[in-house]
Amino acid sequence: MKLLSSLLLVLFFVAIVAAAEKTRPNVLLICVDDLKPQLGCYGDKLAKSPNIDRLASRGMVFNSAYCNQAVCSPSRNSLLVGLRPQTLGIYDLGTNFRKSAPQAVTLPQYFKQQGYRTEAMGKLFHVGHGNNEDATSWSVPHFQAKTVQYALKANQAEETREGALFSNKPAGNLPKGAAYEAADVSDSTYGDGIVADEAVKRIEALKEKPDQPFFLAVGFLKPHLPFCAPQKYWDLYDPEKLDLAAVTQPPKGAPSYAPQFGGELRNYKDIPVKGDLPADLQRKLIHGYYAATSYMDAQLGRVLTALDDSGLSGNTIVVLWGDHGWHLGDHGIWCKHTNYEQAARIPVVVALPKGAQAGTKTSALIETVDIYPTLCELTGLPIPTGLDGSSFAKTLSDPKSATKDSIIHVYPRGKLLGRAVRTARYRLVEWKEIGASPETAELELYDYQTDPLETKNLAAELPTVVAELRANLAKHPEAKPQIKAAANTGSKPAAKKSQDRGVLFASKDKDGDGKLTREEFLANQPDPDEAPQRFVQFDVDKNGSLTRAEFVTSGGKNPNAK
Repeated sequence: MKLLSSLLLVLFFVAIVAAAEKTRPNVLLICVDDLKPQLGCYGDKLAKSPNIDRLASRGMVFNSAYCNQAVCSPSRNSLLVGLRPQTLGIYDLGTNFRKSAPQAVTLPQYFKQQGYRTEAMGKLFHVGHGNNEDATSWSVPHFQAKTVQYALKANQAEETREGALFSNKPAGNLPKGAAYEAADVSDSTYGDGIVADEAVKRIEALKEKPDQPFFLAVGFLKPHLPFCAPQKYWDLYDPEKLDLAAVTQPPKGAPSYAPQFGGELRNYKDIPVKGDLPADLQRKLIHGYYAATSYMDAQLGRVLTALDDSGLSGNTIVVLWGDHGWHLGDHGIWCKHTNYEQAARIPVVVALPKGAQAGTKTSALIETVDIYPTLCELTGLPIPTGLDGSSFAKTLSDPKSATKDSIIHVYPRGKLLGRAVRTARYRLVEWKEIGASPETAELELYDYQTDPLETKNLAAELPTVVAELRANLAKHPEAKPQIKAAANTGSKPAAKKSQDRGVLFASKDKDGDGKLTREEFLANQPDPDEAPQRFVQFDVDKNGSLTRAEFVTSGGKNPNAK
């Protein structure tokens, strides 16, 4: 009888677990590359984003959401691994997160362990620059569409390009053709249409497996450069109504290395490698960003419609997340790669099948690492230990319920790391070498109540606020340095031929005046994010230009260079 009772008890708990798995909500995670909150549901009256707006009408819009680093791979690690860049010690594109945390259990991997079927298509983890997809995370092989794609041959990359003003040198393994394209083609000509095609097929197949919950991740590529979209999405906008940035200079008093000069954009064909962009080109790029966003939005609409038609939306949590923002000429900056608001602020929309207030907005501060624990709580799964984020599930029931009073994000510049703490009103950025004394730091402070466009660094004027925010920042562990790749145990590669820096100086000195301006130095640099900091280090006399000696010796660090 005791054995029978024990057996019945086991069967009872098995039945409970099985019933729980059947009722667990599904997850549809939508990740969008380079998407800033330039959307209808965020108050942009020009944006044509009806499908994101439709999702927002069913869920909650987070007005104060931030990435943990404004560049693809570290940001996606934060989402999918639940650890900040400074915890992993990974700030670049090419280092895979498992080199730092080989035993990490990713968000989809954890759901897979808990009985979910996990599938992915499009850009989720960063793939490229030596980095790779994480097969362990998915129940079936990941589906990847092409990252860079042109419909028109004239816009494809050229192998060489003449002249000092324009350059088309490939960066990494990605071709750099035109920065934008408007072609009379179908949506499925480009990658996002192909990803949406696949997502619709997967949803139809998942409908036939009602007894197994799913975690479906869909990664859209646009509005990432190049701004390629079918002509009909360009036609949604009147370019004359698109305003250029109101503030076109870096913040007054900001460190010279804190901004960046748009190196990612300047690798594309017919984009000047230095200097301000002409007004008509700026407007064309803004137009392209809007068009590419609307194109992506249409593909999202197809996925949402497929979910509704399948009958699965009644038990599916939908999360829309942009990996970081994007500068559109503000501060004279293009692309991401900074700690400023336009790069760090992201769109996050969460729609629950039940239990949340539909069509609401919240000002509660959240950061990317918070999504992992939130999805665990929303689906009834135990939250794993060791994650950097905290769940904001209660905010979805009460928009006024905040879970934290600040968030933290970072960006590196050479040997320096800018750690930023953002509160509802302020952002403080502390720039210093990792492990160095806080006394060595250079600071930025911005007040978004009095100066929402970040026109002036207020660090010297508001010492009390600085002290308070630095105390907040000090509660976080010191950042880890960028991890180094494991030593190569195979055959040694051929030694890299040393470069004659005197010859390089002459090639950069376009006007032949014997010195390099900052723009001449930065032109065609292979690492446009780090190059500005090197200029500062090489400029020994701090006069804003480099002599031949300063350049050749790397600011005295290589005195034997010729």
